[in-house]
Amino acid sequence: MSGVVLAPLSSLLTPYPLPVIRLTPHGFLMTTSKPTALIFLNMGGPDSLAAVKPFLYNLFSDRELIQLPAGALLQKPFAKLLSHFRAKKVVENYRAIGGKSPLLEWTQKQAAGTAQRLGENFKPYVIMRYWQPRAEEVLAEIKMAGIETAVVVSMYPHYTGATTGSSVNDFKRAAKKIHPTLDFQLIEQWYDWPAYLDALANRINSGLEHYHPLLRDEVQILFSAHALPQKFIDRGDPYQQQVVATATEVMQRVGDYAWSIAYQSRSGPVKWMTPGTEEALHGLADDDHHAVLMVPISFVSDHIETLEEIDIQYHNLATSLGLVHFRRAPSLNDGGDFLDAMAALVRDRCQN
Repeated sequence: MSGVVLAPLSSLLTPYPLPVIRLTPHGFLMTTSKPTALIFLNMGGPDSLAAVKPFLYNLFSDRELIQLPAGALLQKPFAKLLSHFRAKKVVENYRAIGGKSPLLEWTQKQAAGTAQRLGENFKPYVIMRYWQPRAEEVLAEIKMAGIETAVVVSMYPHYTGATTGSSVNDFKRAAKKIHPTLDFQLIEQWYDWPAYLDALANRINSGLEHYHPLLRDEVQILFSAHALPQKFIDRGDPYQQQVVATATEVMQRVGDYAWSIAYQSRSGPVKWMTPGTEEALHGLADDDHHAVLMVPISFVSDHIETLEEIDIQYHNLATSLGLVHFRRAPSLNDGGDFLDAMAALVRDRCQN
C-alpha cells in the first residue's frame, strides 16, 4: 500500500491543500502544505569544561528552577557566587564523562529521527534552556526559513514548573519577541503515552538480560528520577504522581519483579523529595539484596546524571554496600522504538 494517499473529501472543495496522511511500509507520515518546525525543548549542558561555570550561572539564575535567598534582586549575584564555588567539582564530573555533556547531541538525534518519521515537511530544531542553542537564536533561524507553524515538545515526560514550565515560558517569551506570528502547538507532558511506556519497558527487559537466569528473579528494580525540592510538590506540581504512574504502568509490562522509586541529584540545604537514591541503595543492602537494576525514569537520554552520577557514583556506592550485581538499564537515546513513540505522540496530539 506504499504511496496511498488518504485525504479528506473537503480538500477537494478548498482553494488550498489540507494536511494529509500518507501510508508507507513504516507506518503513517504526516504531510502538510507548508513546512512545520518540530522543536524539542531540553535543559542543555556544557559543551566544554570551560562552559561549566557559565552554564551553572544560567541554571542558578532561573528563579522558576531555583529560588535563591533574598529575593529576585539578589538571584543573579547569588547565582554568580554559587556557580563559582560549584564549578570546580562539576568540572571534574564532566571530565569523567569526556569533558562535555552529550545531551545536545542526543536531543538533536531524537528531533531529527522523529521529524523523519513524521514526513519531509517537518524540520527538526532543538532549544536548550541553560546553554546553546537558546530560544531566541533558534526562533530567529525558524523565522528566516519562513516557517510559520511549529510543534513544540518538552523532553521532560513528567511535568513540573521547575523544568517543563520554565522551558515553555522561556520559549513563549522568545517567540513573542522574535517570531510573534509563529503558530505553535505545545506538548508539555506525556508520562502515560503507551508507546513511551513500551520503550521504557524494553530498556528494563534489555537490562535484565544481563543477569544470569538463576539470578534474574532476585533483581530489585530501582527507578531513579531527578529530585525536586519538596515545596514544588507541596504547591501542587504533578511530577511525583506522574513518575509513580509511569513506573506502575511500565512494571505492568515488564512482569513480576520487586520495584521501588527514589530521587537523585539532591543537593543544597532545602527539603527534598524522598527517598533519596543513596538512601534507597542503603535500604536494599540492609535487606540483604545483591542484585539491583537502576532505571533512569525522568531522563530520556544519557547525560551527566546517568553517565556520572549513576554509572560512577551510585555504582561505587552500591558495590561498597554489597550490591555486587548493580547495573543500569540503557537510556532511551535514539532507539527506534522511542523515536516511533515520539512520532506517534506528535501525530496523535496534532490530530486531536
